[in-house]
Amino acid sequence: MISVRKMRLSACLAGMSDWVATPFQDTDISGIAWDSRQVKPGDAFFALVGQHLDGHRYAEMAVEKGAAAVIGTRPLGDVGVPYVQLQGDDRLALAKFSAAYYDHPSRKLVTIGITGTDGKTTTTNLVDHILRTAGIRAGMISTVNALIGDEALDTGFHVTTPEAPDIQHYLAMMVDAGLTHAVLEVTSHGLAQRRAAEVDFDLAAVTNVTHEHLDYHGTYDRYLAAKGMLFTALTGGDGLKGVEKLAVLNKDDESYPYLANLTEAKVVSYSLYKARAANLWAEDIESIPEMLRFRVRGSGVDFEVKTPLIGRYNVPNGLAAIGLTAVGLGIPIPVIQSAFQTVATVPGRMELIDLGQDFLAIVDFAHTPNAIRQALCTARELTNGKLIAVFGSAGLRDVQKRKLMPEIAAGLADEIILTAEDPRTESLDDILADMADGAVRGGGQEGVTFWREPDRGAALRMAVARAEPGDLVIACGKGHEQSMCFGDVEYAWDDRTALRAALAEHLRISGYQMPSLPTSPSE
Repeated sequence: MISVRKMRLSACLAGMSDWVATPFQDTDISGIAWDSRQVKPGDAFFALVGQHLDGHRYAEMAVEKGAAAVIGTRPLGDVGVPYVQLQGDDRLALAKFSAAYYDHPSRKLVTIGITGTDGKTTTTNLVDHILRTAGIRAGMISTVNALIGDEALDTGFHVTTPEAPDIQHYLAMMVDAGLTHAVLEVTSHGLAQRRAAEVDFDLAAVTNVTHEHLDYHGTYDRYLAAKGMLFTALTGGDGLKGVEKLAVLNKDDESYPYLANLTEAKVVSYSLYKARAANLWAEDIESIPEMLRFRVRGSGVDFEVKTPLIGRYNVPNGLAAIGLTAVGLGIPIPVIQSAFQTVATVPGRMELIDLGQDFLAIVDFAHTPNAIRQALCTARELTNGKLIAVFGSAGLRDVQKRKLMPEIAAGLADEIILTAEDPRTESLDDILADMADGAVRGGGQEGVTFWREPDRGAALRMAVARAEPGDLVIACGKGHEQSMCFGDVEYAWDDRTALRAALAEHLRISGYQMPSLPTSPSE
């Protein structure tokens, strides 16, 4: 772990001298906080202004907990410690301050960013594994965890990029551990909220940009623009790290023209089709339950890939990883082939759950229209029997996808069970009603090809009970996540644990227990 740092407040603000609106008294700080509940003695507390909360209101609470200084953007009376009033974007200021506090660690690492709607976690893990297979000392920050050398850290992230101080902290830990490369999964929220603004990216890739997060971004164009911020960051550096700035883009995706014109970096494109005239493309794709095989072609490139990452949709993820590592970093093809063969399945991504049942059972994170389509198309390839899908749609999130996902699923799955998925403070019945409308729009018939079951555990039991030999049951939407939100409370939940419990009950195997939710029937 990194040792406690002490820095002068003025040193952290040196790069923002023109942002400081009022004089302040200098002092030592030993940490950074933006949540008054998490303040530790010696921290600099950033009073951020959000959509619903104003951090300035919590300045006194932060000081009571030991904050050594307060930084904000609005006038504030005497709080008993130095107060710095800034003018400008408070989240960008937090990023700049954090990078300075940790001595700009990304400038000392070859830093790779990966974004996209679907597939970015898998691609991030794959790139990290290729680097390690090549003997490169690499670290990784994903929405699942952070890897600092051989140490895995439970970040607790809920499908988002960590705040700027956390990013800089992890990168600094990598530098202190003697690592040379860092791989970061970067979300649209993380980019729009400037959490990664002060990361010195050298290479970046996009998987795809499809319908998602419009509740936050408003429109697809704004969502795409947020993703584009990763590629505008590929500037400067002058080759001091020994690598050329590189953007790896999906030529099959509608984001390609925008991102290709936006970035100043060299562009490497990839595609599933030779006719797209991409730099890399795939041929001879074979997807079976045990493995995925495909051939990579391109200018001077022709080799076969075999991997336990099942699913046709992992082909473009693989091509993106190859663009970053083979083209961007010059890693030899035999090393890359070896890494594909030995990479571990990403938790909750097309993860097979096998207790000896006579049908396939899979947990996947698919929670967007495109991801549902890809997951069910892959599942259809893996079975000649019936395909039964269980999924929901999150509350307080993109409303449009509630109808789109079941509409798509109705045309791909034989049976659908609509259920809870983080309803939060919304009515679960209303969410399921919207989803049922979408299923009908896709040709589904309630009570015949689709059902509503509010309790997710009961929905999984129902799917397992309906499965016959050779069928496939897939639970989508939660993947690796460890909780489900009802109201304002996070209840312990893991789809993999729950599906094992449903299978165990079906097979009459002891030792597995179904997690409980507020929707679960009382004993």
